[in-house]
Amino acid sequence: MFPAASLLPTLLLALSIVAATVEVRSPRVTLPFAKRINTSGGAINLVQHDQLRATALKDRAAAIQSGRVDRRTASMPATNEAIYYLAAVGVDSPTKIYNLIVDTGSANTWIGADTPYTPTSTSHDTGQRVSVSYGSGSFYGEEWIITLYLGPDLIDYNQSVGVADSSTGFGDGVDGVLGLGPPDLTEGTLTNSPSTLIPTVIENLYTQGAIAQMVVSVFFAPTTTQTSTNGELTFGGVDTTKYTSTLTYIPLTTTYPASYYWGIDESITYGTTTILSSTAGIVDTGTTLILLASNAYSRYQTATGATLDNYTGLLRLTSTQYSALQNLNFHIGSATYVLTPNGQIWPRTLNTYIGGTSGYIYSIVNNLGSPSGEGLDFINGQTFVERFYSVFDESNNRVGFATTSYTTATTN
Repeated sequence: MFPAASLLPTLLLALSIVAATVEVRSPRVTLPFAKRINTSGGAINLVQHDQLRATALKDRAAAIQSGRVDRRTASMPATNEAIYYLAAVGVDSPTKIYNLIVDTGSANTWIGADTPYTPTSTSHDTGQRVSVSYGSGSFYGEEWIITLYLGPDLIDYNQSVGVADSSTGFGDGVDGVLGLGPPDLTEGTLTNSPSTLIPTVIENLYTQGAIAQMVVSVFFAPTTTQTSTNGELTFGGVDTTKYTSTLTYIPLTTTYPASYYWGIDESITYGTTTILSSTAGIVDTGTTLILLASNAYSRYQTATGATLDNYTGLLRLTSTQYSALQNLNFHIGSATYVLTPNGQIWPRTLNTYIGGTSGYIYSIVNNLGSPSGEGLDFINGQTFVERFYSVFDESNNRVGFATTSYTTATTN
């Protein structure tokens, strides 16, 4: 058993990781896990961060599809990672703790952005160069074969892990990324073997028999405090104690470019008004907001009466508009997931972290930056996942959702 990670005194939201076979009825293996707002560079710009990431996600899919897989040639502005979930992962023996961003929008796992990596007798340098660009950050380094300790009873042996020589866009205390996206996203990340796919953490755990299915389930909950134990990752199955409705699955979309990610088809209504007809998009823990195609975003803004706040880039609602706010309904497969008015706003106690004004009401629905019809027309980010239990099932090529006890929370 390795010690809990020491996290810097920024905004923290303690979570846990659970290892499962098929279903977990009570937590068995836990690991400290945290949500952090990176204010090392002052107030953060959520919209800029998320839109840059959205552009990078589309560019990555285009690069893979076209065979232009050397992503180091991509050039775009870089901003610091803004809000992220951090897992404290043990590396090698003797074990050293690295705080890794939990990212369902990428598949490479890497370390060394903040805490340097020191090789041990249990690690092996493959000699391969590896790199990934995220839009809001990037890393370049060497591929190593390393042992990861995700919990005292969940050990990932012989895992391909990038060790950064250089990285940009990651705040203090962030050591790298735990990639939980589909394996095709690793294509092109090995410089000298661009067509080679790297086994992901989920695939490696499954191959070794450590988990029964290639599944990772995510339970997050909204918070307005600096430290609160309130969530978990479950590897290999689901934790039935964490959701309150039937868990409903939908096949992964076949629409490009969403098909390269945890992509689904959905439509969205505001009240009874359709603002986004059925189309493809993705579920992504690396995106903070809920991003909608520009035409759907405009319809949402018109329907709510919200105005654009120049300081935060978010839509701002008056108290009267918030009182009249209707449900935002996500129609996914045979189920509808209702984001209540409170679920549509940023936690007001955290306004100053994003350059906002205390007491103001800001929407977490924003502009993707491109119109619908491009094959990735929405991103259901952290603010969606915090309200709905989410299951990423590689074994069956599907994503599942259910309500939780926090779906209708009024804490924001």
